[in-house]
Amino acid sequence: MAKLNVRIEFGDEDAVGPGKIRLLELIESSGSIAAAGRDMGMSYRRAWLLIDEVNRCFRKPVVEKRTGGSHGGGAALTPFGQALVTHYRAIETKAASAAAPHLRALHRELRADKA
Repeated sequence: MAKLNVRIEFGDEDAVGPGKIRLLELIESSGSIAAAGRDMGMSYRRAWLLIDEVNRCFRKPVVEKRTGGSHGGGAALTPFGQALVTHYRAIETKAASAAAPHLRALHRELRADKA
């Protein structure tokens, strides 16, 4: 079945899509940029750069670092970061629902070897 991916562009360079949102969700669940990056098969540097892009896009930070304690530091979503994920997932759900009949119609027209 065809699948819809949502990418929200904020101007020419800033965007949020399924990859960045999944990274944010993994940071929220793991408390770590490095662990979230590993879960997605990327280096800490790549994960950090993506988070830096998102943080620079908005007036409020999306992810904040936690200072070390007995178990070291970590990272967490800010309240705005949590809201960003919630808004994105809501947009994604509404878009998928609106697109479903159109995707089904297109899917019916696929060649047999593509279906």
